[in-house]
Amino acid sequence: MARNKEGLILLLDVGPTMHTILPEVEKFCSLLIQKKLIYNKSDEVGVVLFGTEDTNNELTREIGGYEHIVVLQDIKVVNGNLVDLLKQIPRGTVSGDYLDAIVVGMDMLIKKYGHTIKGKKRLCLITNALCPIREPNEGTKEDQVRIIASQMTTLGMKLECIVVRGEQSDDTTLKIVEEDDHLLDIFSKETRGKIVYVESSTSLLGAVRTRNIAPVTIFRGDLELSPKLKIKVWVYKKTSEERFPTLKKYSDKAPPTDKFATHEVKVDYEYKRADNPREVVPPEQRIKGYRYGPHVVPISTAEWEAVKFNPEKGVTLLGFTDASNILRHYYMKDVNIFIAEPGNKGACLAVSALARAMKETNKVAILRCVWRQGQGNVVVGLLTPNVSDRDNVPDCFYFNVLPFAEDVREFQFPSFRKLPAAWQPSDKQQDAADNLVKILDLASPGKKEMLQPELTPNPVLQRFFRFLELKSKNPDASVPPLDETLKRITEPDSELLDQNKHAIDEFVKCFKVKENPKIKKKAKRWREKPYGSDEEKDMEASASDVEKLKASTATESTVTEIDKIGDSTPVQDFEVLISRRESPDWVNKAIKQMRNKILDLVEDSYKGDNYNKALECLVAFRKGCVLEQEPKEFNDFLNYLSKYCLKNEQSDFCELLASQGIKLITKTEAVDSEVTDKEAESFLDVKELKMED
Repeated sequence: MARNKEGLILLLDVGPTMHTILPEVEKFCSLLIQKKLIYNKSDEVGVVLFGTEDTNNELTREIGGYEHIVVLQDIKVVNGNLVDLLKQIPRGTVSGDYLDAIVVGMDMLIKKYGHTIKGKKRLCLITNALCPIREPNEGTKEDQVRIIASQMTTLGMKLECIVVRGEQSDDTTLKIVEEDDHLLDIFSKETRGKIVYVESSTSLLGAVRTRNIAPVTIFRGDLELSPKLKIKVWVYKKTSEERFPTLKKYSDKAPPTDKFATHEVKVDYEYKRADNPREVVPPEQRIKGYRYGPHVVPISTAEWEAVKFNPEKGVTLLGFTDASNILRHYYMKDVNIFIAEPGNKGACLAVSALARAMKETNKVAILRCVWRQGQGNVVVGLLTPNVSDRDNVPDCFYFNVLPFAEDVREFQFPSFRKLPAAWQPSDKQQDAADNLVKILDLASPGKKEMLQPELTPNPVLQRFFRFLELKSKNPDASVPPLDETLKRITEPDSELLDQNKHAIDEFVKCFKVKENPKIKKKAKRWREKPYGSDEEKDMEASASDVEKLKASTATESTVTEIDKIGDSTPVQDFEVLISRRESPDWVNKAIKQMRNKILDLVEDSYKGDNYNKALECLVAFRKGCVLEQEPKEFNDFLNYLSKYCLKNEQSDFCELLASQGIKLITKTEAVDSEVTDKEAESFLDVKELKMED
């Protein structure tokens, strides 16, 4: 069997105790085959059912025994028919013996691939392990399990077991469960197999890896602690985002009779001169350019190679620091794992000693990494110790990339403690929030935590695989609705919400909750087309339709996208502008426009008719400056505004501000403010005294 090819046997418990779970098992198994058809189309899969009324397997015919086990499909290359077969798994009528099923599966692998350790051979057992296995003719059950596990190790077979089980209360069942768990634990230790206990259909979908990814090192070499002290290590990826399968361009222009047609589409590009579109520019006459201000600076390939940074391959320790000095939000990209070079006892001891020392002192290491020769950049990252609690698993390190100064995004947000008391939550509000967090905990008492990363599949990918399978059979198939199992990942648990409705209602009562309307995207602008082009003619032919579309979207875009503070709703416009986060310039624009708006209202006021509206704007302006920690902008403006009113005989507006308690922003409200509470309280009084003088 080829190195990257896998032989897989699915061992499915179909006994009566599994009937309620089998619909989810069908989804899991069909999804597994769908992914193999995409990523590992040469893999071979066999299916064995145990707990059936009938018996149909070669071991029974050869030596007898192994009853109530049916080989649903012999080991074959995966195909679409197997997906359909696994969507309708027959239900059994008797209790199944998973140990007999494992032996039948091993026999199938041996007869298919021989007594060799080459290739990947895997058994995947799915059961609830609620039924006892039969007593052996000789020895104990533990002895039988150890013999089978030893044979599996010798033949290079791996066992993955998924135990789908909820809470059990019956004493008799508990004894069986304890015995089965003990036997499966022996399998796990003797064969380094994997056992996963799941309680929900969501966890079942992510319980077993459905795609084979060969472990490939990204670095093999020395971890250099000093010029005289180096440790041989290998580095692998620990986590990496699973992306959509690559979609290729496909053409149906090939003759239907051509059996060797690849249907691939090749794309060629030609570069032509702007002043002479018929002349093609050859590669030797083309050069890349980079914008520098209004100019384009050409840089040749030779110059680019000369300016590129070409560091030497290697991993070097820069030093140690306290783990508390590295904030969690500094972690970037994927996680890598550092292990000692396999078979190198000295490297293993050195890695273990270093990891344990760092763990005891709560230290982490900062490394400079260049994974391969010719890499154009240097990675600086954090090495965290991972001390194993299992005898057969060595100690290792986890590595996270750290950002440089250019990679850090600094956003200043005020602390609740710096805000006025009126803006801080009351004791009742805080209790309601605490209770909401407590009752919506994903780890319910007595149950496993929901949505664990290692057991939660990506719902977007799962839906894509399902749709791809439908399209393979029916090109006109429509996108199916989201599966109920996947909804439990993308939506809140309705059962959990119903159980705690009273706490949610209490939280809503304590806060002003309002619906957040969806903001529609701004209508696309119509770009001009070259004169005389086909696109221009098409636009002229549909000019009336374009005008209608512009007319219908004009009002919509003005409502949803606000670029300046208007006259009708200046406070709302200001709040929208200052909350925009596409660019930090929006805060400055909002502040500047609001200052001008307030001055216009005061200046154009006749006998104080605009004072109330100006006051509303000033209150909103002050609140926004506190939230954005821009106290100087407001304080300078309030100083200017008060002087302006006194100079232009509008002291009545200052009196209105004093009566409404409008004052400067103090240090207690914003750290950057230079105004004390006493100065803020006496600010308008001083102005009034000056006015009287």
